[in-house]
Amino acid sequence: MLNQRPEARDGRAVTVLVVDDNAVDREGVRRAFSKLKIANPIVEAVDGLDALEKLSGTNGNEAVPRPYLILLDINMPRLSGVDFLRQLRADAMLQDSVVFVLTTSKNDEDRMASYDFNVAGYIIKSDVGAGFLRVVELLEHYWKLVELP
Repeated sequence: MLNQRPEARDGRAVTVLVVDDNAVDREGVRRAFSKLKIANPIVEAVDGLDALEKLSGTNGNEAVPRPYLILLDINMPRLSGVDFLRQLRADAMLQDSVVFVLTTSKNDEDRMASYDFNVAGYIIKSDVGAGFLRVVELLEHYWKLVELP
């Protein structure tokens, strides 16, 4: 049973939006949270377009509540991670979103493009491997210490 629900510094529960076209990777995030007994709400999006609709509450979606943190894959169909970041930063209501890229892409162009759109971090899945729980712990500490929009 999940027994803790880490909150932002102001006491609000932080929602995690996982944007990844790979269902196994999305489930891996859920399992890591469960294993660490972190009960924060997790919302899943299958690509960048789906994520934008969930963030803005369009196309029949309820808007993801603030504060939230986004875990973003780069290589996705319909709207890639970099294109998602471009649209996110161009939207006045969403431009302050906190995004961590969590991807298999070791491509320097993807990394640099992501940082050009002010991501909080770029994490390569294969480099983390079995240490993925440490990544989730890092995120938990991040939202406890940083003032989120």
